[in-house]
Amino acid sequence: MSTPSPVPIYPEFAPISLEMREVLYPSLNLSSDGISEFTFSNLYLFRKTYGYRVSRLPGKTFVVEGTKEGKSFFYVPCALPDRPVLDELMGGHDYLKNLSESQAGAHRCQLEQWGYSVVEDRDNFDYLYLRTDLAELSGKTYHKKRNLVNAFINSYDYEQKPLRGDNVADAMAVLEKWRESKGFDGDYAACREALELFDRLGMRGCVYYVDGVPAGWCLGEPLAKARMFAIHFEKGIEDYKGIYQFINQAFAQALPAYFKHINREQDLGDDGLRQAKMTYRPSGFVNKYRVVKA
Repeated sequence: MSTPSPVPIYPEFAPISLEMREVLYPSLNLSSDGISEFTFSNLYLFRKTYGYRVSRLPGKTFVVEGTKEGKSFFYVPCALPDRPVLDELMGGHDYLKNLSESQAGAHRCQLEQWGYSVVEDRDNFDYLYLRTDLAELSGKTYHKKRNLVNAFINSYDYEQKPLRGDNVADAMAVLEKWRESKGFDGDYAACREALELFDRLGMRGCVYYVDGVPAGWCLGEPLAKARMFAIHFEKGIEDYKGIYQFINQAFAQALPAYFKHINREQDLGDDGLRQAKMTYRPSGFVNKYRVVKA
């Protein structure tokens, strides 16, 4: 006798739980576009931020719904549903978020015929970098980054260790110092839970030490059939000049060569963050689209 799925059948929805990973992970992992939000870890860790709830359309796709800034949205990570269901979902939500490039290419004309507009969502584009570019920082483009990394290397006695159960507490200590220095929580809750559950969620990362003291950490996971690696969290103690530039390069060097790209997620329309991400010269973007009623 088969065990009932923890993910209810549409139109029922349920809050995302850890028990849903075995159902959601395989389908999400097969997604080829590489949208950073479409991993089980990301959905689970930000379930409270966006109030995520999930449902499934048998033989078709999953539907994830949430809210942001008072507006309701939904994702269909694996496939676009048939028109009756799509119309029902669009009627009950303000917009469809994170339509992928491949979905937009295949269905834009059809969606427009059905009375919807497909709009480029630049603020949510994921930044893609060649792993070799971040690992090597070669050429004039990366001159300033190289100088900061070299200054860090020449100033401190440093060490990089894979994140494991015996050094999670060191990463937690960095997170607490980061929170204290910033004076606000930001993604603190998601970071803390990610460190607590990294092994169960299938994430991997590194912890960085300066003069034997925990100074930074980085955590992410493979996506797009392991063609790219998404950096979900990166924290450092800024008293150590160049710490973030060092972590960026050191982690790229530590990743296996089969990861061609590193996905460093979106800038969410923040001008400062956009400028910072652009200084690393992305090789491309993971384009995302929003579908709204025309």
